[in-house]
Amino acid sequence: MPKIDLCIEPFFLGTDTSEKIKKVKKLGFEAVEFWFWDHEFTGNNLIPRRKNIQEISSVCKDLNITITDLVVNSPDGLIGGFLTKPEDRDKYLERLKETIGIAHKLDCKKLITCTGNEITGKTFQQQFDSVAQTLAKAAEIANKEGITLVLEALNSYVDHPGYFLTSSKTGFDIVRMVNNPGLKLLFDIYHMQIMEGNLTASIKNNISLIGHFHSAGVPGRNELYSGEINYASIISTINDSGYEGYFGLEYWPAEQEEISLSKTLKYLKCCKK
Repeated sequence: MPKIDLCIEPFFLGTDTSEKIKKVKKLGFEAVEFWFWDHEFTGNNLIPRRKNIQEISSVCKDLNITITDLVVNSPDGLIGGFLTKPEDRDKYLERLKETIGIAHKLDCKKLITCTGNEITGKTFQQQFDSVAQTLAKAAEIANKEGITLVLEALNSYVDHPGYFLTSSKTGFDIVRMVNNPGLKLLFDIYHMQIMEGNLTASIKNNISLIGHFHSAGVPGRNELYSGEINYASIISTINDSGYEGYFGLEYWPAEQEEISLSKTLKYLKCCKK
């Protein structure tokens, strides 16, 4: 069974990050992730607000909680820059270096990176080349710092209209082209079910290129035990592959939060059998 972590952003909205971590620890979670160190999620929007990194670090050490991931730049590119724009390269790399500094304070070893949206007037190949060239430089920086970047492919049908990287195949092509251990793909099962399906084969055939998983139910992006995805089968595939990283829960609770999280952990234990 892969190790489980929870993205805490959609949970306990309006609650301080440190308090969120304390709540999910009591429910049985040993690892968490969140999005940006300098923005808070309100439920509908991201607002600029720095998290108390020193306090979060102290709470995690006291509770023996691992922070698995932070996010460098936003899917639309407005926070941290567009990888699809060569002119944003320096801006993005500066943002990366700043986020690596935060990650070190939290003993976090992976950072999620997004491509940004498609650029009008640029061909797919021009944008692909810009993404790959920027990530080649980024992976060098990350690898020297003991950090792995995980590039996330997202769906453009429901959640992220206009996003550039909507295919795991294209994502794997970028990872292969960069050819640096500092870059892997974040395989988001929810997003890839919406965009392409064929989840089991994609995972089995490319497991060495995957650095992290995200998960949620389809449709709705709610609990894993609802919807059309057979997560027991997916988790079995991941487990049999020898993957040793984290399996991240990034879903929006349809039930009361404590009930949802408790039922999800129980469901995942059943998947393990």
